[in-house]
Amino acid sequence: MDRKTAKNIIQALSLVFTDKPALKFNSPYELLVAVILSAQCTDERVNKVTEKLFQNYNTPQKMLTLSQEELEKQIYSCGFYRAKAGYILSASKDIIEKFNGKVPETLEELRSLAGVGRKTANVVYSVAFKGNAIAVDTHVFRVSNRIGLAKEKDVYKTELALMNIIDEEDWSRAHHYIIYLGRSFCKAGKPDCENCPINEHCEKHVKR
Repeated sequence: MDRKTAKNIIQALSLVFTDKPALKFNSPYELLVAVILSAQCTDERVNKVTEKLFQNYNTPQKMLTLSQEELEKQIYSCGFYRAKAGYILSASKDIIEKFNGKVPETLEELRSLAGVGRKTANVVYSVAFKGNAIAVDTHVFRVSNRIGLAKEKDVYKTELALMNIIDEEDWSRAHHYIIYLGRSFCKAGKPDCENCPINEHCEKHVKR
């Protein structure tokens, strides 16, 4: 696929989907926690959990008043609650000790937080701080390689491929568009190719 086709895909998706995340948050810290919780979990479930959690624990200082076990109980329904609780508490501790209690605003600093991986850092950087980054989650990985924006076997190489073929100013919104495309049309099990807004550009559809 060439850059012109990629541009056409982003333009077509912009007419159908929003470039805003489905996760609900009121601060960079809340977004960070929500993204950590969203791994292998639906945004709807995360929003239900954080609606209650953030009433009392919406800053790293407040979050650290919870023990690991107490936080696990709060986020249990998001799945992988032990690991996620550990990540949230570790990141919160780093934010306080290394960044004066504020979520850092650069990719390098975000990725330095304990428990924060590349995808989480990219989401926070692009959404909270309006930076240019493409976060590759399971939807983005699956859809971008299916439609031809990338042809890679792992997440990191897919991210690099997308950065190469999509204009930098479109990186952040492309991430959201591809996620929504994966949820509504380009589903893992049974994609709705006939009604897909970008089927004329999709390599898999065109080759059928």
